[in-house]
Amino acid sequence: MNTTCMPNGEGKERAVHVAVVGGGAAGLMAAGTAQEAGASVTLYEPNRTLGRKLGITGKGRCNLTNLCSPADFLGNVTRNPRFLYGALNGFPPEETVRFFEERCGVPLKTERGRRVFPVSDRAGDIVAALSRYVSGCTWRREKVQELSLRDGRIAGVRTQTGERRHDVVILATGGASYPLTGSDGSGYRLAASLGHTVTELCPSLVPLCSPDPVCAELAGLSLRNVALYILGPEGGRALYEDMGEMLFTHFGISGPMVLSASAHLRGKLPGFLTARIDLKPALDEGTLDRRLCADLAKYRNRDLVHAMEDLLPHSLILPLLRRASVDPHEKAHAVTRPERRRLLDTCKRFEIPIHDFRPLAEAIVTSGGIDVREVDPRTMMSRLVPGLYFAGEILDVDAYTGGYNLQIAFSTGRSAGRAAAAYRPKKQQEEHNR
Repeated sequence: MNTTCMPNGEGKERAVHVAVVGGGAAGLMAAGTAQEAGASVTLYEPNRTLGRKLGITGKGRCNLTNLCSPADFLGNVTRNPRFLYGALNGFPPEETVRFFEERCGVPLKTERGRRVFPVSDRAGDIVAALSRYVSGCTWRREKVQELSLRDGRIAGVRTQTGERRHDVVILATGGASYPLTGSDGSGYRLAASLGHTVTELCPSLVPLCSPDPVCAELAGLSLRNVALYILGPEGGRALYEDMGEMLFTHFGISGPMVLSASAHLRGKLPGFLTARIDLKPALDEGTLDRRLCADLAKYRNRDLVHAMEDLLPHSLILPLLRRASVDPHEKAHAVTRPERRRLLDTCKRFEIPIHDFRPLAEAIVTSGGIDVREVDPRTMMSRLVPGLYFAGEILDVDAYTGGYNLQIAFSTGRSAGRAAAAYRPKKQQEEHNR
């Protein structure tokens, strides 16, 4: 164990006193890492339970990482990927898997898209594992209101019960999404009070809003193996494209592809864009036309609304026929060539106008945060305030859905915890002054 120590007033040595603010994924990893490295750690988390947001991730299943190489991983980071190079190589996805399986005793499995989940499909198992990992830390259910400085460096924290001295503070308070879980944006205020820049905060990995009433009509319909294109204004170039799953909701569209698409739309919304859905991307237009002709012949005496049930979900047929301006009660054998052409075109280009994101409070991830130019990427320590560290979503770093954002939390938490436990005020102050 690395037992980095500091001199006390009696000439003896003592462990570094580390305060970790925030008991989420990044904070728990930072606290456990620092404690394991010999630091005396106090964890400040006002919630009744630790890892509250972590417990609801992945629809309660917890997609905790993506088992890919660091290079592939960074290709899926949408904000400031280069900043993460050191942290990710220091604690890559395979190390996260090894940590939870071997250190914490949680069996994991890898699913489609290299996404890693606990075998139990219970996020609570990950929360429980991290809670055990920090069992040697002191947990104070108090909200940090201010950070204290002495001689320009961190000296402690102030809560509602008073001021406590610490050598180091790690801010791991999360973003501004899901405020009821504790990610209320308070960390940004604490950092800004000490001179840090907070970049514009926007929702990321968030559903998209549409004024089109067809979304409410189709609410609850999940589409699989469809292609999604987000087009710029007036039929402009594609800002995003993918194939996979999506969902209609009462306010617009959601689902894995839509959440990922939102990460590409920073600065593009509010404003009207278009979501174009190819309902049959595996079939080119000629093949789809032959399939449509075969279904119309097979069900030639049925109303068209019933003749297309082999091709499309039942609830989607009426809206699609309206879009194509075809009578749903027309007999299949009576469909004309122009009508069939319109049906084909609508199947390949079912369009929904998009005008905004859902609120930041509903986003999985906050895009924006502490300007990474003000943070040392090797240690996660502030370049402005010695003894102040950052980890997780509070940083202006985010990625696609698929386990990437939790891995960022674990990697930056690991880096911050290791560096904090090795902190020496005089040495760090000299480096800071240089």
